[in-house]
Amino acid sequence: MGHEKVNILLVDDQPAKLLAYEVILKDLGENLVIASSGREALEILLKTEIAVILVDVCMPELDGFELAAMIREHPRFQKTAMIFISAIQVSDIDRLRGYEMGAVDYVPVPVVPEVLRAKIKVFAELYRKTRELEGLNRELEDRVRARTAELEKSTAKLVESEQRRSMAIAAGRMGSWDWDWIDGDWMWDEGQYRIFGVTPETFNVTTANIQALLQPDDVERMRKAIAGFRKGATSYEAEFRVNRPDGEVRWCTGTAAATLDAAGRVVRVSGVTVDITERKRAEERQMLLAREVDHRAKNALALAQSIVRLTRADDVKSYVGAVEGRINALARVHTILSLSSWQGAELGKLIEEELAPYAPGGQIRVSGPQVQLAPATAQTLVLALHELFTNSAKYGALSTRAGRLSIDWQVADDTLALCWEESDGPAVRPPKSRGFGTRSLLASVESQLGGLAQFDWRTEGLLCRLEVPLCKTRPGSHGRFDAPAPGAMQSASG
Repeated sequence: MGHEKVNILLVDDQPAKLLAYEVILKDLGENLVIASSGREALEILLKTEIAVILVDVCMPELDGFELAAMIREHPRFQKTAMIFISAIQVSDIDRLRGYEMGAVDYVPVPVVPEVLRAKIKVFAELYRKTRELEGLNRELEDRVRARTAELEKSTAKLVESEQRRSMAIAAGRMGSWDWDWIDGDWMWDEGQYRIFGVTPETFNVTTANIQALLQPDDVERMRKAIAGFRKGATSYEAEFRVNRPDGEVRWCTGTAAATLDAAGRVVRVSGVTVDITERKRAEERQMLLAREVDHRAKNALALAQSIVRLTRADDVKSYVGAVEGRINALARVHTILSLSSWQGAELGKLIEEELAPYAPGGQIRVSGPQVQLAPATAQTLVLALHELFTNSAKYGALSTRAGRLSIDWQVADDTLALCWEESDGPAVRPPKSRGFGTRSLLASVESQLGGLAQFDWRTEGLLCRLEVPLCKTRPGSHGRFDAPAPGAMQSASG
């Protein structure tokens, strides 16, 4: 079986001797490197990996001992095998000196070829085996490092997985448990204790104590589940309620699975509990919202029906315009209410939405504090404001560039007082009859909101005062008003 050749350095100042060494050693099949001086040998060593050095003791400039000393000072060559050849008789002291310099053997002259080949072969093989062993060690170290890295990575993944599981349990309001069916011992994790609102220090986990924290109806379900496991069932899932010691009730869903022995008997039951209280509450809110949406839709349809039924006009075009204007006003307030999840609407925003189509350009002054209106109040009041804006644009201050409109409001004793004051517009005369706009405004403010609507038909412009309760309205509680004459105001619908 072939092997990788190693380099053998032959050092001697006499070419004939170097040639003789080459002849003797060529049968080893190794690479023979020639150096005719100590300095040349040092240069070769720095450039080439050498397995064995065969060096003559007696050389000019650097003899064998000096060369060996210089070689051994270099960390890279401290273990390189060196064999000395001496043509003179050496004493034991010389041999000792040579060994101290790093020589591994002496070869006397005349050289016996077989002996020299045997010595060189031994150290060449030793060098080769050492390199192979070093290679195996490196490979082993690489494998150990790779395996260690895999183990560290695996351990890190396990730790991360456990952390994620713990986070999932905490974030997902989950808990796990284990019940020894034979001994009756229970084991809960932290999440299970948290769901039941107890702690390991204050709560002894037993079947009786667990049942004491359940709703009576759910206790019976638990008993049926246990009976089912005794009859051969291997899994169970159900929703139940927990009565925490602090009085809070939590909705949970539980999943359990049984572990059977070789005979098919239950030996252990394990399960997971998930707190679904928020989901239950969300479902309840969704049901309430669905009913509320249905209620509001019916109210909106009722308002639309009223608008269509009561609107009057001289022609179809006027009728369509009046209906569309009132429906659009209702749609705008619905948009504002939907953005607040039907929690209410701010009065200033409602007025801003109503006056936007008229591009006031400085004609309208609006002032007042922030007032949050309930949805029903906002829906009704915006129709009243729409009638005021419509009539002002057709007949009042907003019908001319010189006209001015001031809208101010204040809140006192849970009552909104809004003042609508027009000026510098066309001359105003009290109307002879009450149109739909006036009737609808009065019905909205007084009948539906339990408020007051007052009109003062001044020559310089209409002055209207509205009072609307912000608390619970009492429809029909204010049926009279001070100033409106039987004519009231002329609406766009006639």
